[in-house]
Order: sequence, then structure tokens, then C-alpha cells
Amino acid sequence: MVDIKYANAYTEVLEILKYISVEDYNKIPKNKIELFQTNANNDYHFTYTPEKTLNEQNVSKIAKGIIAILFRDYWATNIQKEKIIKKQNYDRHIIEESKIEFNPNDLFKRKKVLDSNETYDKNDIYNNNLPVEVKKQNWFQNIILFIKRCFNIKDE
Repeated sequence: MVDIKYANAYTEVLEILKYISVEDYNKIPKNKIELFQTNANNDYHFTYTPEKTLNEQNVSKIAKGIIAILFRDYWATNIQKEKIIKKQNYDRHIIEESKIEFNPNDLFKRKKVLDSNETYDKNDIYNNNLPVEVKKQNWFQNIILFIKRCFNIKDE
């Protein structure tokens, strides 16, 4: 059983393919068309209007992707195919770079760069900022400290 999202997308693709030329339709291998037909959701009703673009209609992203793959593989000229493949390779490269940038295993091993271009390990930073023990003072000592601060008197 195919996921319902894909079944609905196959239904949308089949409806869209009704509006393309016979020449373009015949360029698609019969086994692909059969795959779409066998896995399509027959209970899902989709209406395509050829006067509107795919973005103007309620076409799923999966169906748009299938149409894009059909265009790349069967309808595009050689120049269009080259451009599409270059764009897809570039997008894959960007995705792979973003995966490398965020590696959960290295999350606590990363170094922090400061303005002075010095690098410190996070563990060093955390060790230097350990919590300080706070002494509780009574209200009388707080008043004396306040008065000393007002007159700039330092304890010896």
C-alpha cells in the first residue's frame, strides 16, 4: 500500500497528464503510467485547470516534483537537462554542507571565537564561570555595607 500523500499525488499527475500533448504523453514509458494508475487514490478527486499554473492551483508538492522529474527526463532539451542537473547537484551540495555544519556529535566540542581571535574551548569557559558561593548576611550587615559603599570606605 502506498502512502496516501503519494496516492493523491499520482491522481493529480494523471489528471494533469490528460492536458498535455499526445507526443509528450507518448514519451513517458508505459510502466510509469501504469505505476501512477495502480497506485493512484481513486477516492481522491482533483480538477486541473490548464489556464492556470500549478502554483495557482491546489497541486501538492509531491505531484509538482513528479511533474518536474517527468519534464527533466522526457520533455526537456539537452540544454535544459544540463541546467536542471547542475541546479540539482548544486542544491544537493548545499544540503550536504549544511549537514556538515551542524553535526550533533560535535555540538559540545565546537570552539568559540572571540573578538581578539583567540579560541577557547567551551569547557574552559564554563570552568571559569563556576557558581560563586553567596554568603547570606543579615539586615544589619547589609546596612553597614551600604553606608561604607556610600562613603567609599573599603574593608581592610
